[in-house]
Parts: sequence; C-alpha cells; structure tokens
Amino acid sequence: MSKVSVYNMEGKQVGDIELNDAVFGVEVNEHLVHMAVVAQLANKRQGTQNAKTRSEVSGGGKKPWKQKGTGHARQGSTRSPQWTGGGVVFAPKPRDYSIKLNKKEKQLALKSALTSRVNENKFIVVDEFKMDEIKTKKFAEVMTNLKVDKALVVLAENNQNVVASAKNIPSVKTALTNTINVYDILKYDTLVMDKAAVTKIEEVYA
Repeated sequence: MSKVSVYNMEGKQVGDIELNDAVFGVEVNEHLVHMAVVAQLANKRQGTQNAKTRSEVSGGGKKPWKQKGTGHARQGSTRSPQWTGGGVVFAPKPRDYSIKLNKKEKQLALKSALTSRVNENKFIVVDEFKMDEIKTKKFAEVMTNLKVDKALVVLAENNQNVVASAKNIPSVKTALTNTINVYDILKYDTLVMDKAAVTKIEEVYA
C-alpha cells in the first residue's frame, strides 16, 4: 500500500494515510481512461441539430432555365446545394451520440485515473474541510496553503459552506464521492480529498 501525507486546512502535515492498492494502486489502463472520457463528452451532446436537405427545402419545382442554349451551366432546380436557399449536402439530423461502457470498464477507468493522480504526486489528502460560514476568500486561502491552483475537491458529505465558498473560484470544482468522474479527475491539475472521502471511495470500489 502506498502512503501519502495528510494535511490540515493550514497546509501543515498532521499525519499519514495508507491508500488501498485495489483503488489507488491499480495498473493504469490508458485505453479505458480514454474511452471513459470520450463516452462522457459524447453523452453530454444533445444531438438535436437539424438542417434541411434539398428534398426538404421549399420551392425549386421548376427547371430555372432550359437545358441547352443559354450559355449557363445546366441546372435542374434552384433548391440544389449550390444555390442560395438550397438544401444542405449530408445535412445533420437528430441522432443519439451516447456511448455505453460496461460497469466494470467504468470502475477500472476511474481507478486508473485515481492511480495516475497518486503516481504523479497530484493527490492531496486533507484531514477535514470545516467552514463556519460561506467565505470564498477563506477557501481560496486553503487552496493557497495546500499550494494548489486548479483542483478538484472531493468531499465525503455535502457541506454547503464549503461547496458555496468554492463556487466562485473558477479553477476549483467540488464533488461528492458518488459524483466523481474520469473527465474531471484528469481536467483539474490536482485531486484534493478529505480523509472521509478516501475511506468512502475505498469502501465502494475496493
């Protein structure tokens, strides 16, 4: 089991924690991580775009001029794609972009992402996040104390004071243990968790 330091909100080391290798020490599967990110981004797409083909635009029933003798190129309809107001070639139509990943594939991708953060020393454990009031400045100071800028902060419980305090910091995102995903873990430079969140994740995925 790998061991990482535990810090308090002042950025001082207050202990160590051993990470479960079944979650934070797996062999990183880059292919599954890639698939998980592609699937998540694809599943966000609405797929409602729609444009008309030449058979759907109005007008154009009559040949604009006769076939020969005018000096113009031959034309069969003013609704052809080369005409203003004509149809679109291979027009986009409503479709479902979603990609399905198996449950085990999703879990292994998430474990791989968590392991990669530990291996790259971009994983920080905080003993607990405790704030008596909603104060963005105070939460920003915590991030400064931990020497992190762009961070995903994972909490075990939905602490409204912490979530609201972090909301106005563009480079920080908060998440609960049951809402973390591969894309966010990789998007943010550092993964910050409280001790309770580490324990909760190990209980679910170990």
